[in-house]
Amino acid sequence: MTATEAPAPVTFESLDPRTGDVVARTPCTGRPRCAPRWPGGPRAAEWWGGLEAAERKRHLDAWRAVLVRMLDDLADIVVEETGKPLDDARLELVLAIDHLDWATKHAEKVLGRRKVAPGLLMGNQAASVVYRLRGDRGDRPVELPGVHADGVDRVRAGGRERRGLQAQRADARRRGGARRHVRRDRRRASGAAGRHRVRGYGRRAVPGAGIGKIAFTGSTATGKRVMAACAQNLTPVLVECGGKDPMIVDADADLDAAADAAVWGGMSNAGQTCAGVERVYVLDAVAEEFTEKVVAKSRGLRAGSGGAYGPMTMSAQVDIVRRHVEDALARGGRAVVGGAESVHPPFVEPIVIVDVPEDSSAVTEETFGPLLVVNRCRTSTRRCGAPTPLPTASARPCSRGPAARRSPGGCAAGWSPSTA
Repeated sequence: MTATEAPAPVTFESLDPRTGDVVARTPCTGRPRCAPRWPGGPRAAEWWGGLEAAERKRHLDAWRAVLVRMLDDLADIVVEETGKPLDDARLELVLAIDHLDWATKHAEKVLGRRKVAPGLLMGNQAASVVYRLRGDRGDRPVELPGVHADGVDRVRAGGRERRGLQAQRADARRRGGARRHVRRDRRRASGAAGRHRVRGYGRRAVPGAGIGKIAFTGSTATGKRVMAACAQNLTPVLVECGGKDPMIVDADADLDAAADAAVWGGMSNAGQTCAGVERVYVLDAVAEEFTEKVVAKSRGLRAGSGGAYGPMTMSAQVDIVRRHVEDALARGGRAVVGGAESVHPPFVEPIVIVDVPEDSSAVTEETFGPLLVVNRCRTSTRRCGAPTPLPTASARPCSRGPAARRSPGGCAAGWSPSTA
C-alpha cells in the first residue's frame, strides 16, 4: 500500500435504496485471499468442457428448476435490495430462467465447432473455429452452469452474511434460508463445477495477474480504468459501457406501438436499463400525434410504493438526472411531462422534454433515469442525425412501417449515434 492509498475496507454495505437502510454487510475479499480462488475456475471449466451437450443440458435444467422453485423467495430479496416493484423482480428471475432455457436448446449449435473458409493462401487446408472455455474470468464465465441467472447473481451480490441484520426482521429465517437453499441446490445442480465469488471493490478485490479475462458492465469512466488495469498484464477485457439509446419513429410507423415502446423503454425500471430508450427522433409529419400519445402514457405512471417503478438504485444518479433536466430546460427544451420538481430522492417521477438542443447534456450524456427526450426530424430518418458525436455506441430501436422497410433512407439506413 502506498503512502497515499487509503486502507482497504473490511466490508461493504448493501442498502435499500428506498430508505437507505443497511440490509447486508459483506466481507470484502482482499488480494491475499483472491489468489487461491482463481485456480478453481480453470478446473471447473475443464470439467464442464469435458461434458457432452446432453449432460450440460441436464445440469442447466436442474439449475433452472431451482430458480423456478425459489422464485417467490428470491423475488422478495430482489425487492428488498433494489426497491423495484415485486412484478419487476419476478420478471428479472423469469428472464434468467428463460436464458437458461435458451442455453439448453441452442448452446450446442452456437458454441460447437464450425467450419470456416481458410482463405486464398491456404486454399488446400481445412479450417474450423472452436470456442474454448475460460473458467478464470473476472465476472461470470459464460459457459458454466447458472451463468445466465443474472437476477440471482445480482441478489447474491448484496451479500451472503446477513445473519446479524436478519435477526431484526420477522422474516429473517425465511430469507436466510432462501439463500442457503439456493446455494445448496446450485451445488447439486452444477455437479463438480467449482465457482468462487470475489466480493468487494474491484480495484482491490481483483488481482493484477492470474485472471484469464475480465467482463465489466458500468460507466464509461470506470470502464476506462478497468481497461487500463487489464493492459498492465494484457488481460483480455470485455466492457459494456454507457450510451444514449436513441429511437427513431418514421412517418408511417404504428404510433400507438411506437409510443408504448418509447415509454416502456424510457421509464421501466426507473429508466435504469442498459438498452432502453433515452432520446426519440420523430418525423415532423407525426411528431405532434406521437408526442401526445407519449404524454398520455407517461402521465399515468408513478414512482414509489405501489407505483410503476421503484427508486434510483444509486443516490448519485439522482443528481445526474436533475442536472440533465435543468440543462435541457435552460437551453430551451420544453417539459411536457414533469420537470425539475419531479426529482425527489430517492424517486424520480416520469419526465418528458421536447425540442432539446443537441448539445445539451440531456442528449449527449447517458442519463440512466426516467427522462425521455423527444426531438423532431425534418423530412427523413437519414436527416435525424445528432450533430455531436457520442463517445459510446447505443442501442437503436426503430419504429417503422412498410415505406421505411422499402426505402434505403428508412430506419435501417439512418444515422449512427456515433457519427455526426
